[in-house]
Amino acid sequence: MVETTGEGPGDGTAEVLDRPLPDGVRRRVVQIVSDGFGGLTVAELPAQLRQYARFAPNRRAKFAGNAMASALETDPLFRQRIGEKLREAQPELTGALDSGSPPPAADPLDVAAAAYVLRPAGWVKLVTAAGEEAQRADAERADEESRAELERLREELERAREQTRAETERLRVELDAAKREAESLHRKLRAALSDVKRGEAALRRVRGEIEAVRAEAHGQVSAAESEARRLKTRLSEAEAALEATRRAAREGRSVEDMRVRLLLDTLLDATQGLRRELALPPVSVRPAETVDAVEPGRMTPKDIAARALSEHDPAILDQLLALPQAHLVVDGYNVTKTGYPQMPLEKQRLRLLGQLSQLAAQTGAEVTCVFDGAELAAPVLLAPPRGVRVLFSKPGVTADELIRQLVRAEPPGRPVIVASTDREVADGVAKAGARPVASAVLLKRLS
Repeated sequence: MVETTGEGPGDGTAEVLDRPLPDGVRRRVVQIVSDGFGGLTVAELPAQLRQYARFAPNRRAKFAGNAMASALETDPLFRQRIGEKLREAQPELTGALDSGSPPPAADPLDVAAAAYVLRPAGWVKLVTAAGEEAQRADAERADEESRAELERLREELERAREQTRAETERLRVELDAAKREAESLHRKLRAALSDVKRGEAALRRVRGEIEAVRAEAHGQVSAAESEARRLKTRLSEAEAALEATRRAAREGRSVEDMRVRLLLDTLLDATQGLRRELALPPVSVRPAETVDAVEPGRMTPKDIAARALSEHDPAILDQLLALPQAHLVVDGYNVTKTGYPQMPLEKQRLRLLGQLSQLAAQTGAEVTCVFDGAELAAPVLLAPPRGVRVLFSKPGVTADELIRQLVRAEPPGRPVIVASTDREVADGVAKAGARPVASAVLLKRLS
């Protein structure tokens, strides 16, 4: 509402604006004050505005707008001076306001701002009308902008819908293609898994065949190695026999002659021994006496078997050594490690050889003691005792192999006794015609 005072008709100074100054009008008022600010001296300015006297108009309107609007409202003299500057700058507009008929084509905001500064009669209505007009214009402009924005948003929404439909269609096509590709990949995967399973089965089968071939090859290699060792042994024996033959040839006689002569001596000695032991009378045998039967007062074969000696009885060794041309071959370390293993090897050898020397003197048999040469770290300085031949196996040849060579070197029919607990040695010499005796039996006889 507009309130008036009684200061006189045509004077609008008593009119009071009952609402805040519209923003558009206020900005035009601040601009009018800023434009007229520069035409005043510092003394003509209100005290609160003097600090902005040197500011440019734009900076002054920006930083001193509130102060200038406040001074214009509260200081009539300052408002009058700004009004005079406005009259000078816009004489047509100010003249029309003074006459009470503002130009219709003028901007309502400019009219309202000029009326607010000059304060002619009815200026409050002009300011209010300008504010309302500005608000209507702002509302219309905002409404137009809203409609334009709404239209733009509708267009964007439609474009977005089109894009969404197109994107959805594209995604649907891609999804169908992906499904088809996934199905194809699943089929390929199942086929690959089947191939892998078949490959694994084939791999297991091949591995089994490889293991079988490897085992067979290993067996063949082992057999070949055993055959090679046997052939090497036979070769060594052949070389040794050849060397012995050459040595015998150099001495004027052959090994076979020596073997035949030794066998003949064995037979002659055995015959003479049997003849002396049996003391047979001149032959006077009748055919009826050749029939095997038990006569009254004589022992049966069962009674004779009951009187046989045990294989572990030392007396059996005496009986064997009492045979004509008997040859005792001793597996040295096998005997010593059976009887006194805690002693050093050197003392084992000396003890055994001393006992064998006594046995040879008592029985008159040929005695050969064989030691394994692999046990030697250096050549053995050993003087063989009387009646005992001491042999060490060569490098790469075991004592067992040397014992078998000695047995094979003897002529068939000569009594050869081998003392050893080694089952392999005993079986081997037994096949060659020798008589194996356990080491424990020899140890009992020696002790």
